[in-house]
Amino acid sequence: MISLKIRAVGSSAGVILPRDLLNRLHLQEGDELFLVETPNGYELTPYNAEFAEQMKAAEKGMRRYRNTLRELAQ
Repeated sequence: MISLKIRAVGSSAGVILPRDLLNRLHLQEGDELFLVETPNGYELTPYNAEFAEQMKAAEKGMRRYRNTLRELAQ
């Protein structure tokens, strides 16, 4: 478990993530994190579930129309 302190950032509040945690999550300054409510509480993750669903839909469309997309690419 990693303990984080909430700190003032201008008129808002934020937490500082330790460098080793950023490295383990493959994150760097400017990356986006998502706070997800789960049955066990809240989870902070770099994984965007909404984007993943959109990518599944796009991949399904690309498989279905691969011949058309191939022709359009020429």
